Amino acid sequence: MLFDEWCAMHKDPSGSPSLGQRGRGAQSQTVQRFASLHVDYDEGEGPEKVETKFYRDHASSIISKNSSPDLPFEASLNPYRGCEHGCAYCYARPTHEYLGFSSGLDFESRILVKDDAPALLRSTFSKPSYLPVKLSFSGVTDPYQPVERRLQLTRRCLEVLAECRHPVVMITKNHLITRDIDLLAELAGHEAASAYVSITTLDAGLAHELEPRASSPKQRLEAIRSLREAGIPVGVSVAPMIPGLNDSELPKILEAAVAAGAEFAGYTVVRLPFGVKDVFAQWLNDHRPGQKDKILGRIEETQGRTLSHAEFGKRLKGEGLWAAQIAAMFKVTVKRLGIQHRRPDVSALAFRRPRDSSGQMDLFSDQDL
Repeated sequence: MLFDEWCAMHKDPSGSPSLGQRGRGAQSQTVQRFASLHVDYDEGEGPEKVETKFYRDHASSIISKNSSPDLPFEASLNPYRGCEHGCAYCYARPTHEYLGFSSGLDFESRILVKDDAPALLRSTFSKPSYLPVKLSFSGVTDPYQPVERRLQLTRRCLEVLAECRHPVVMITKNHLITRDIDLLAELAGHEAASAYVSITTLDAGLAHELEPRASSPKQRLEAIRSLREAGIPVGVSVAPMIPGLNDSELPKILEAAVAAGAEFAGYTVVRLPFGVKDVFAQWLNDHRPGQKDKILGRIEETQGRTLSHAEFGKRLKGEGLWAAQIAAMFKVTVKRLGIQHRRPDVSALAFRRPRDSSGQMDLFSDQDL
């Protein structure tokens, strides 16, 4: 079911430009891995005027378990599938192909919205069998992509997390996270929240080309500052590092983030699985044609002579000369700046079950009343 009418009921009072009027990270569709599933544009709609459309996602659950040794969390929460930010390098693009969409323009213009997410989260936490784990919010697409300003699904999920004092680690490249400082500060008071702000470059022009609908680098640094001032543990994710494009900026990004208040840091190197390689190659054609062969060649070197290493432990950090240089530069800079290279611990000790529909706590729970 088309979701646009529902979204129209939640208009952004700021009067910001309507969706579909800004740049795209992808300029075309990509070849679908699953040929029997394909979604075409509406009649008369071409790549030059693709509008963002929203669809209701009737999810039966909201927490996804993670078993990858590459990822430092046990579970994730994703209110949206697809992401308006439109980052040309986004590793999550191929997940849209399971829905019959493309990794290209569809990923950033056909967004599935889990409008039942807060209720599903509350229901999950109410089960006696549920045990709280460190939750990554989000694990795939950004919880603060532009439509969140209107729909507030992330905020409503955070309200449930705050009520239950459930541990969560936020990660975003959008200044909109500062809207929810009240809830994150409440969680942080129970050592149950921390946040990463992702910064890929300090060059505003490059950021706009590479991540067309994400917040500017300046706004992301301001978000770090605001979170730190509110007492919320905050760090910077310098990701992804793209050898030959932005890797030389790594020390400056870390310095700027620490000056803004970042207490810890992490990084990854870029990988281009499935259709992402086509989206990024086209982006290089459009924005860095003279550097295309050099950049793709270096990515291949870091990913084991492919564009996305299949082996755990090597996909996110890479291997070879360029990966070693990035790792050494990160290690030296983090040590010089005196910050940690690890996620802060978040605690589930204060977790409590949610109130029932009448506002009463579960009579037989072990939480404080």
